[in-house]
Amino acid sequence: MIEAETTNSRQPILIAAALSLFVFVAYYFSNPQSGNFYDYTLRIAAVMLDGKLGLEEQPPNWLNEMIPHNGKYYSAFPLGSVLTMMPLAVLQKLHLLNQFPGTFLAALLAAITTWLSFLLTGKYSDDVGRRSLLALFPALATWMWPNLAFAGAWHIALGVAVAAQLAALYFSLVKPKPFWAGLFFALAFGNRTEILLLAPVFFYLLYKNCRASQETPPGLLGIIDKFAAIPMSLGIATLLYNYARFGSPFDFGYARIPGVLEEPWYLHGIFSIHAVPGNFWAMLLETWNRIPDYPYFVPTGLGGSILLHCPFLIFLFRRGTTDAQLKWLAWGAIALLTLVLWLHGNPGGWQISYRYAMVLLPWMLVIFLESAPKKLTLLEIILFLLSVAINAISAWLFLRTNYIDPNYQQV
Repeated sequence: MIEAETTNSRQPILIAAALSLFVFVAYYFSNPQSGNFYDYTLRIAAVMLDGKLGLEEQPPNWLNEMIPHNGKYYSAFPLGSVLTMMPLAVLQKLHLLNQFPGTFLAALLAAITTWLSFLLTGKYSDDVGRRSLLALFPALATWMWPNLAFAGAWHIALGVAVAAQLAALYFSLVKPKPFWAGLFFALAFGNRTEILLLAPVFFYLLYKNCRASQETPPGLLGIIDKFAAIPMSLGIATLLYNYARFGSPFDFGYARIPGVLEEPWYLHGIFSIHAVPGNFWAMLLETWNRIPDYPYFVPTGLGGSILLHCPFLIFLFRRGTTDAQLKWLAWGAIALLTLVLWLHGNPGGWQISYRYAMVLLPWMLVIFLESAPKKLTLLEIILFLLSVAINAISAWLFLRTNYIDPNYQQV
C-alpha cells in the first residue's frame, strides 16, 4: 500500500522530468550552431564583475547594437537581462566557461518552461494526457521553438521572461507565496520590461489565493510588501544603472544604437501609434512566402501569423471556465502586453512568426487550463500535433537551411 502511494506520488515528477528532457534534446539539436555569437548580456555581466558598466574595447562587428558613448560601449539590454547572466560571468571568470552557451541556455529554458507548465496543470487536472499536452504546448507547439532555439541574447531574454512568468504564476495560483512570486516576476520584467505592467494582476491573484488557501492569510498590504521587495529593488537599480551610463534614469539606450533612428520603422520614434498596423499584420495576418522550388512554401523571416504557426490557439476561444475572473484577467494581461508590443516600431526583425508574442504564452496556457474539458478530445490532439509539425518545420528552415534567406529566394 505504502509503495503504491509512493509510486503514484512520484509519477507526476517522473513524467515532468521525461517531458522536460525530451524538450531539452529537441531544442539542443535544433540549432547546429553553439549560439555564442550574440552574447551582448554576458559581455556586460563580465565587465560588471570588474566594476565597469561598459566595454572599453570595441566589440566585434556582429554586435552592432552596442552603444558607443564617452569612450565605452554599452548594451541596450535592461539591467535584469545582464544580472541574469551573472552566474555565467562568474563561471567565465573562473575559467570554467569559454563562450556564451546560447544553444544550451535555450534548451535549458525550454525544459524549465515545460517543467513549470506541467506543475501548473496539476491545479486543474489529473489526466496525464491533458497535462502532458499542455505542458508541451509553449515549447513545442508555438513559435517559441524556432525563435528561442536561435539562441541570441534577445531570444534568451524572451525565454527567461516566459519561464519566470510561469514560475510567478505557480507561486500565485498553485502555492501562493508572495515573496517567491515577486522574485520570479522581477526576473520576468527584468528581461522584458513590459511585463512590469502586470504587477496589479499578480497582486490580485496572490490576495485571492492566499485568502482561499491559508488559515491566517496576510492582508493586501502585507502581500504587496513581500511581493514588491525584489521588483522594487530591481526597478530602482535599473534607474540608477541607466543614470550612471547615460545621465538619465529613463534612458535605456535603445535610441542611441548607431543608425537605429534612421531605420524606416522608427520614422515616428521607438514607440508610436503608427507602428500598430505593421505589428498587427506581422502577428496576426502575415502568411508564408511561395518560392519556385522545394520546399515551395517558407516563412518570410520577418513575421507570420501566430494563428497560422499554432492552429491550437483556436481553443483560446472555447467557452466555459472554472474561474471566470482568472480567465478574464489572463485575457486582460494578453491585451495589455499586446498593445505595448504593437507600439514598438520594429515588429521583431529576423524571426519566425512574431517572437515578441512569446511573453503571452503563460497567459494563453492559463486560458487553456481554465476552459479545457477534463479529457482530451481528438480535435485537440490533431491541432496540437499539427502545431508541433509546423514549428518543427519552421525551426528546421530557420536554423538549418537558407530557404528563408531573401537572397536565396532570388537566385
